[in-house]
Amino acid sequence: MDRFISLLKNKYFILSSAFFVWMLFFDRNDLLSQYEYRSQLNKLKEEKAFYIKETEQVRKDLDELTTNKERLEKFARERYHMKKDNEDIYVIVKPKPEKSDYSIF
Repeated sequence: MDRFISLLKNKYFILSSAFFVWMLFFDRNDLLSQYEYRSQLNKLKEEKAFYIKETEQVRKDLDELTTNKERLEKFARERYHMKKDNEDIYVIVKPKPEKSDYSIF
């Protein structure tokens, strides 16, 4: 017990303990902030991988559209509703179900 009391009276132990507590909880780069930074970094890495994959897909589609005329025509017809002069295009849009005022959900 005397050893523990002498340890608590030691100014270097008190200073080291105070510094340790300060760095863990009160500093700008405390443990909670480090955890948040790490999770944000992981999220950004996932987004980067997603956008790299999407960029590669778009480049592949662009290369295919510039080299394949049939693919370009299909793309223009599907996306931009383009047509030939002697064709008619009918776009069918499915109506969304309306919510009634008496719905339980």
